[in-house]
Amino acid sequence: MTARIGVVTFPGSLDDGDALRAVKLAGAEPVSLWHRDKDLHQVDGVVLPGGFSYGDYLRCGAIARFSPVMETVIERAKDGMPVLGICNGFQVLCESHLLPGALTRNDHLHFICRDQKLRIENADTAWTRDYTAGQEITVPLKNGEGGYVADERTLDELEAEGRVVARYLDVNPNGSRRDIAGITNAAGNVVGLMPHPEHAVEALTGPTTEGLPFFTSVLKQLVNV
Repeated sequence: MTARIGVVTFPGSLDDGDALRAVKLAGAEPVSLWHRDKDLHQVDGVVLPGGFSYGDYLRCGAIARFSPVMETVIERAKDGMPVLGICNGFQVLCESHLLPGALTRNDHLHFICRDQKLRIENADTAWTRDYTAGQEITVPLKNGEGGYVADERTLDELEAEGRVVARYLDVNPNGSRRDIAGITNAAGNVVGLMPHPEHAVEALTGPTTEGLPFFTSVLKQLVNV
């Protein structure tokens, strides 16, 4: 049976269509989910896409966290359902306390859009199994509030438990503490990533296809569950 991966659309989501396409290219059935609908329509995993949910009012992701769909996503995530938050989705996961820390204004106070080199640090999560630890990839990055921050104790715990999923290479584009580009929860089913793997799944649109394994990885995870 083909895995069903849902992609949530919030008011202000920009990359939901790209995420749905990435899911399809990975070989899963993409399912559109609406922010006001608590029903996840029998999906096996969920992607929270990038964009500017609710116009980024209050704080990025702060309002989306209270959307009806998130009640179910939070409950299912705690039960082990794979959830990937990309950019704004990462912010929503932090606001939902499914991941620790927060995303703040870029240290240079400018929006940035560039192809970004990353190193995959943890290849054992639901969303990174098709990578190898230490693998270097390039995917697009675009954010204005992408600086990952947490207190030193939390950062030390993430490092000690191997929960840093990806780290920026060559340049830290937004001031993220310890060059962190993505993290996971302790169970490895919830991942937040600031760069955009869904924009690196086809040679035609590039810059690489090195983002696709994020989406193929979860299919292997679901087979092994």
